[in-house]
Amino acid sequence: MEHHPPIRLMLVDDQPVIRSGIKAFLAAYEEFKLIAEAADGEEAIRLCTQFTPDVILMDLLMPRLNGVNATRIIRVRYPEIQVLVLTNFIETELVHDALAAGAIGYLYKNITAEELAIAIRQAAQGRSTIAPETMKCLLQDFHKHPALVGENLTSREREVLQLVVTGMSNRAIAQALTVSQSTVKFHMSNILAKLHTKARTEVISVALRHHLVAQ
Repeated sequence: MEHHPPIRLMLVDDQPVIRSGIKAFLAAYEEFKLIAEAADGEEAIRLCTQFTPDVILMDLLMPRLNGVNATRIIRVRYPEIQVLVLTNFIETELVHDALAAGAIGYLYKNITAEELAIAIRQAAQGRSTIAPETMKCLLQDFHKHPALVGENLTSREREVLQLVVTGMSNRAIAQALTVSQSTVKFHMSNILAKLHTKARTEVISVALRHHLVAQ
């Protein structure tokens, strides 16, 4: 029987009781290894440098630096780390913000141990898991506000898109915006996803067709 290395996890939650409960659950699975825990986003980012987990279980509302902003920073600096949101909050804005920040999944703390285990395995393989309540929330919001092509692009993504249309490479864009190439790649990944495209040329075509950039 083939043995795989355990999935290395970090737990981020400002409530010690919650962390203790999740730690007890994780201890029951040999395939998981809890290597670090943090009480807020700032600590989580610092520990990523030290431990580089495979998957982070991330709470959202925490002191100093919340889970959304921590997720955004972690996904830019450490794109190989997957972030799985584990929260009690179902607000549409939080859902959108967390997923836009790069979270691979959005789950609630009332899920069963096996449901969480499945989500962790999926996240480690780069697969998304969205709670049914979250999907319902997103669908209701979509029907209330039908999305226009590109309306969900951030201001920074629009800046990157504008430069892509001019024919600039990722390296040139990074220099123009004074950011790292990995940051540009992260923005490009988001742009591709938001515009439902698979290639740079397709992005340019969509941007021009829908007047998403100045010409």
